[in-house]
Amino acid sequence: MNTYPYPALTADDAAALLARLGRTFADGRTKPLAWRVEQLTRLRALLTENRAAIADALWADLRKDRAAVDSDEIGTTVVEIDDYLEHLEEWLAPQPAEVSVPYLPDGSTAHTRFDPLGVTLVISAWNFPIYLLLVPVAGALAAGNAVVLKPSELAERTSELLGRLVPAYLDTDAVAVVQGGVEQTTSLLAQPFDHIFYTGNGVVGRIVMRAAAEHLTPVTLELGGKSPVFIDRDADIETVAARLAATKFTNAGQVCIAPDYVLTDPETADALTKALAKAIEQLYGADPKAADNYGRIVNDRHFQRLMGLTGSGRTVVGGDHDRAEKYIAPTVLRDVRPDEPVMQEEIFGPILPILTVADLDEAIAFINARSKPLAAYAFTNNDTTRARLAEETSSGAVSFGLPVMHVTVPTLPFGGVGESGMGNYHGRYSLETFSHRKAVLDVPLH
Repeated sequence: MNTYPYPALTADDAAALLARLGRTFADGRTKPLAWRVEQLTRLRALLTENRAAIADALWADLRKDRAAVDSDEIGTTVVEIDDYLEHLEEWLAPQPAEVSVPYLPDGSTAHTRFDPLGVTLVISAWNFPIYLLLVPVAGALAAGNAVVLKPSELAERTSELLGRLVPAYLDTDAVAVVQGGVEQTTSLLAQPFDHIFYTGNGVVGRIVMRAAAEHLTPVTLELGGKSPVFIDRDADIETVAARLAATKFTNAGQVCIAPDYVLTDPETADALTKALAKAIEQLYGADPKAADNYGRIVNDRHFQRLMGLTGSGRTVVGGDHDRAEKYIAPTVLRDVRPDEPVMQEEIFGPILPILTVADLDEAIAFINARSKPLAAYAFTNNDTTRARLAEETSSGAVSFGLPVMHVTVPTLPFGGVGESGMGNYHGRYSLETFSHRKAVLDVPLH
């Protein structure tokens, strides 16, 4: 049950909101570079001037420690904004296109330009409620759009804080926050937005896409999936365990691109199990429950879902839990069968199954027999192995040597494929997502 009573939003209310922001866009206020830069600068100030309040809200919602908030929520978002502030004018410049059509008169020229789409809707997830909301919002503003922000009601303290901060910093005629749950989101989705950007799970992603289809509204869906990790025999196990533990168990495993399961040979699996136990203790101490840098499960429903997955295989590391605190220790499972519950859905929690395969061929076949994941990871020193994994599997991204961190590179597109999503964003890719690339042909009249 939410602490904050979110105001009702009828379909008429949502239509009025869309119309109000639409008038601002139609008046041309959001299109000049100066307005875009001003909004991005103010968004940056919102983050840097309210670090303590943001940290308090995220501690209340997810028990995120301040270092994680500074790096994973505020710092990464500021990096994205700074990328726009440095490059936006250059990116918006018209791009010349070659004109080599023989029947066009001499002197004909062509170029492409980015046009803003209009009024956009950004619906965010609860696990990184600042980053996953404000990074796409920054892209929408950089592209010159009006924006409706819909924070996740599951991160209720953060949602409430954003509801106060965003109007205090950004242009309220062009940017609005709507708080609430299914009722409010349903009212928003009934409206003819010019673009919908959704981060979350595939079930809701399908609802978003069906609603968008009524108005032929383009969508970006950032979903999830079971991101595999292949560990080769030649990898240094201590390094692998340290990097795997740090990226799997951050935010109590509630990360869309967290390593979901491991594929490796039996001998490496035995060594990895021991190394993971050591790495987890180095990260969180002998009792992770007492560690300030180890989070909690967002609510009781997700806690119960995760506990149902721990019955798969056998627990070899961790397994402790406390329902009252929504605490589940970093947990490693062995002897997991592919048909067990933990392998049927994205885990999205601090549970790591290790499955054994004979070789790379079997690992690739295993990955390809399942839905395309948001990311795929591997630890190997073999160039051929890296090339085969990149070429013979399909995923939103592939990273070697360190999971998760590709999301922090603004020059790389971030997005899924198939069941893990459609479209991408970050940096210039966000500008492309929230813009229409218009073709312009100029033929002389002589």
